Amino acid sequence: MIEVDGLTKYYGDIRAISDLSFSIERGQIAGFLGLNGAGKSTALKVLAGFLLPTSGTVRVDGVDVVAAPDKVRRRIGYLPEEPPLYKEMTVSAFLTWLGKLRGMSGSEVVARLPSVLERTGLSQHGDRVIGTLSLGYRKRVGIAQAIIHDPTLVILDEPVSGLDPLQRVEMRKLVRGLGGDHTVLISSHNLLEVEETCDLLLMLGDGQLVAQGSEDEIHARIGTGASFEIDVRGDVTAAVTALTALPGIAEAKVTRAGGEGAPSEVTVHLAGDDPATEIESAVSALVGGGFGVSRVETATGELEDLFLKLAGTQEGEA
Repeated sequence: MIEVDGLTKYYGDIRAISDLSFSIERGQIAGFLGLNGAGKSTALKVLAGFLLPTSGTVRVDGVDVVAAPDKVRRRIGYLPEEPPLYKEMTVSAFLTWLGKLRGMSGSEVVARLPSVLERTGLSQHGDRVIGTLSLGYRKRVGIAQAIIHDPTLVILDEPVSGLDPLQRVEMRKLVRGLGGDHTVLISSHNLLEVEETCDLLLMLGDGQLVAQGSEDEIHARIGTGASFEIDVRGDVTAAVTALTALPGIAEAKVTRAGGEGAPSEVTVHLAGDDPATEIESAVSALVGGGFGVSRVETATGELEDLFLKLAGTQEGEA
């Protein structure tokens, strides 16, 4: 669906992105993850046809964005971080006007508008003036304008920026629902958003792609950072000693001390490339050593540590 090879963009002497190469399958939700200034928005603008690359190629549905930009733009819906809205118009009037601007006939817009309003949670707000809507609903209008013409690719730049916690949850559900019917590419520095929304992570650091794949694939590839939590009954100090003696364990530490008769929680950080095997070995060692094991669970919140490590390594090498 999207094929990027050696994509580089300079602003004068300043390099924004360098030698990006990746592919995104049809119907997949992919996310550019990076700190501010990592090159996310520049990459999106090149993919959307708003900026020309300095070098490299980008193809959407096999069409080169430089050789046939108008043809590519018809396949793309784009939402910048600040939604491009005419706030004095009603929601329905704005979407109708944009649909026609993008080549749809009046009858095509009339036929498609109800489904777009329903999909974006705007069915009850079609007659509202955009300027009277909350930021969360204006973001919804921004997504509606990006999909009104039923594009193949939907590009969303920081779709949850500025939203409150409840609005962020609702927006993630909305974006997730776009997958399958559309290929979706988002950018964000919000780790939870990317982790819970995207099938494919594209981690950028200093304008370069430092890692790509699912979160599990990235963990497995670098061989560090994965961890799990385990509830242990018995001498927890002896249990930690037994765990740290295993070759696949980088560290084991008590993160919750149990009361009398209650299990203690131990967080175990893995050192090898096969988390499933290492977790199995750890549990076997504990049970074989006479310890009780009542819970084993993959630890959450690892994406932030993983990204900061990768981005920090890349910046150190630059």
